[in-house]
Amino acid sequence: LRVPAAFAAALQPETAAAATGVALPERLQRREAKRQQGVEQQRQRKEAQVVKEERSEFFVAAFAREREAVEALVAAGALEEAAARLQGLQKLLTESVRFLAPYEVRQGQEAVARLQGDLAARRQQLQPKKKFAFRSLKKEAAPGSEPRPAEPARPAAAATAPSHGSAEGEPGGPPLCGFSGAENEELELGPAELLQRDVVLSELRGCRVRLRGNANTLRVRDCRGCTVLCGPVSTSVLVDGCSDCLLVLACQQLRTHRTRDSRFYVQVTSRAVIEDCTKVCFAPYTWSYPGIEGDFESSGLDRNRNNWNLVDDFDWLASDKPSPNWSLVPEHERISCWD
Repeated sequence: LRVPAAFAAALQPETAAAATGVALPERLQRREAKRQQGVEQQRQRKEAQVVKEERSEFFVAAFAREREAVEALVAAGALEEAAARLQGLQKLLTESVRFLAPYEVRQGQEAVARLQGDLAARRQQLQPKKKFAFRSLKKEAAPGSEPRPAEPARPAAAATAPSHGSAEGEPGGPPLCGFSGAENEELELGPAELLQRDVVLSELRGCRVRLRGNANTLRVRDCRGCTVLCGPVSTSVLVDGCSDCLLVLACQQLRTHRTRDSRFYVQVTSRAVIEDCTKVCFAPYTWSYPGIEGDFESSGLDRNRNNWNLVDDFDWLASDKPSPNWSLVPEHERISCWD
């Protein structure tokens, strides 16, 4: 049966009104739900900020207490206990990075680096002095004999490097282990030479360096066109004034200053820090060698925690835009085999 046109026309205003009456409350409900959601998000942000500030205050107080304790132990000559407390201080900083402001992280890293330098200098100071002994005079060459040709010079160890200024955080005394001033050389140190020692690589040109073992700290300073393959470092690595380098590093802290056109393959438990750097790229750590698992265990590094792609640029303060000074190595360009 067909409904008469006049009857259908009479029903249309009521139908439209009914539809409007249903739709209006739905819009109001959606608007109210959105407002409630915004209020809840604002409340959560405030609570998170309060928690963050409380954690930051706790960290500052705890860090200051431990720093003063380490300073007192170093001054008293209790170096083993000072080293253990300093390692705990480093761990406290690493675990607190996620809720600290960048300037607080930087201050903590500088304090730890300074304490490491003070500890190394104190160790040098307390080392027993060598006893005096007469040196035997060189025998004069027999008349008519030809002089013996001099042996070719080897790359100077870091302990004999010229003291024309040290990188930030580097001990004031002579470094304990490493290489300096070599050019186009294959250089290597093993586990026995590296075990919990401070290592310095300085002023190298076109060298390939392999550090197989567990060092305490590593400083790479003023190197050009070098490849550095390094096993796990218990505390910090500082790269300063380098260019065109390839660095493979595992550590708790990585700080990079005045470096350009370089690639980093890293295993780092805290966020890496760069300053005054350009065109530096990051990828995950991929080097391996026999015995590396044991070196990771002795270093105390957590292999399951790697913040290789989290980098703080102290020269870039904009939070809504990424820093133009660093990037990630494209996956198809990453190196997986180093030997």
